[in-house]
Amino acid sequence: MLQDSWIRPYMRKYRGLFIGVVAIGTLTFLLSGALMYVSGYLITKSATQPESILMVYVPTVAVRAFGIGRSVSRYLERLTSHNLILKILAEMRSRLYRVLEPQALFIRKRFKTGDMLGALSNDIEHLQDYYLKTFFPAVVSLIMYAIIILLIGAWSVPFALLLGCVLALLMFVGPLISLLYVGAKNEQLKAGRGQLYTTFADAILGMGDWLFSGQSQRFITQYEGSEQALLVIENKKNRFIAYRDFCSQLILAVGVVLIIWWSNAQVGAGVFSPTLVAAFALALLSLGEVFLPVAGAVSEKATYVESLKRLHQLEDNQLPSWEEEGVAVEQNLTLPREATLVVENVNFTYPNSTEQIIADLNLSFGPGTKTAIIGRSGTGKSTLLQLLQGALEPTSGLVSYGDTAVSQWGVNIAEVMGVLNQKAYLFDTTLANNLRMGNQQATDAELTAVVQQVGLTSLVERLPAGFKTQMREAGERFSGGERQRIALARILLQKTPVVVLDEPTVGLDPITEQQLLATMFETLQDKTVIWVTHHLIGVEQMDKVLFLEKGKVEMSGTHVELLASNVRYQRLYQLDRPQIASS
Repeated sequence: MLQDSWIRPYMRKYRGLFIGVVAIGTLTFLLSGALMYVSGYLITKSATQPESILMVYVPTVAVRAFGIGRSVSRYLERLTSHNLILKILAEMRSRLYRVLEPQALFIRKRFKTGDMLGALSNDIEHLQDYYLKTFFPAVVSLIMYAIIILLIGAWSVPFALLLGCVLALLMFVGPLISLLYVGAKNEQLKAGRGQLYTTFADAILGMGDWLFSGQSQRFITQYEGSEQALLVIENKKNRFIAYRDFCSQLILAVGVVLIIWWSNAQVGAGVFSPTLVAAFALALLSLGEVFLPVAGAVSEKATYVESLKRLHQLEDNQLPSWEEEGVAVEQNLTLPREATLVVENVNFTYPNSTEQIIADLNLSFGPGTKTAIIGRSGTGKSTLLQLLQGALEPTSGLVSYGDTAVSQWGVNIAEVMGVLNQKAYLFDTTLANNLRMGNQQATDAELTAVVQQVGLTSLVERLPAGFKTQMREAGERFSGGERQRIALARILLQKTPVVVLDEPTVGLDPITEQQLLATMFETLQDKTVIWVTHHLIGVEQMDKVLFLEKGKVEMSGTHVELLASNVRYQRLYQLDRPQIASS
């Protein structure tokens, strides 16, 4: 596990801090043992009623010094360990984001929502626990184990070996048994919780359907049953842990009894003073906190392994994207402002699938042209958009802009193409910050101008803080139409020559839809527009209409041409807009 790519690089990078944390942790327990050792001596010595207080003056001062030193050392150990872990977690989260970010356009198809929640909320946190609750305690306990055996061995090697065998039950045997049993239970709990994440996320996304179908109680019953099954497993695990901890306490008690017996024998032999019997016993008893947590720490290994496995799956099972090996990405690519977007003999099939999503497709989107792409769900519209954006690489054929394959755009995509999808995400920050997602250098005057273009001037004037008004989560302060207009303004600030509209009016009422379409067509007059839509409202303003079916273009032409000559298009238009078609 220490060789894992999510563990080893950080240990190598911060090895100085790791050594410091282990050293301070060891010092803390040494001071704790010294405190109890001197305390035992002081209590026993005081019980003999020494002739002068000066006889116990030095032990009294030592108790105070060791007590203060232990507290300070403990504080420094916590401070340095958490500082180290927070540094590592920050880098891990950035690394996880870099893994997910290139896959953003197709991440929902690749991963279950529950798995994503598990990776983002649990897995990184589990790796934090690996350092704090497993690695550091295990290393410190090994060091303290060696120190105790060496110190006792200075008086008696045979007894040091005997005590070493007893403590080995706490250090090695107990943790091994705990790892086998608790590890198995943790694997069951991890799998169960992962399934609960998926089920819960699925239920939240489909909450309305559960309610309106009248089946919500059935879901609650099933979910509670799954939770109850996990509770049974957790109870078994906790029961074992209680027995394990009790046995560990008994073993420690045996060790204390043995050291009392041995030290008493040493007193009888005149090796050292009777005042040291309690000192040895209390010192060993105080060091129980070093060894007792080891079994619990080691038994969580299965949890960490599962978390690492999921993180590796996110890294290893990626579809080809801009950052993947074999896709040459030019970071400083300069793309023309006016060029033709060409789809040439393109075929596409997803990995591990035989179904051809796009078949021998040839398209051309000239500068300033407006093209509508219609078709039923599952006909390849979304896949085509991802191919146009360079998010997917064609199985064969070429998608190019000017003389450049779109797969080479990489981070330069923002210079060429803006995308307005069904639910453009608005962040929980100010309106100005959301608009500047399209152009970080946009001035206040440019914000005002673009808001006027999309017809939101009066709305901004009514806001309590104008452009500095907080949008709330997902922009919930605004209506669906207003959110899409804000997203459109963001695209206008981006100033890209090509704009993709991926069914941006889905979920809007007819009046709002028509108003938004009118605004989009007016503000995007000088741009190349590729509009994917599920129905025909607004297609009259398109230069070309393409009907996609099974990855191929079944109909192509202007709205007027198709309406005059294509019977199928006439029927579709009649179904979609019966009043206009009949007139």
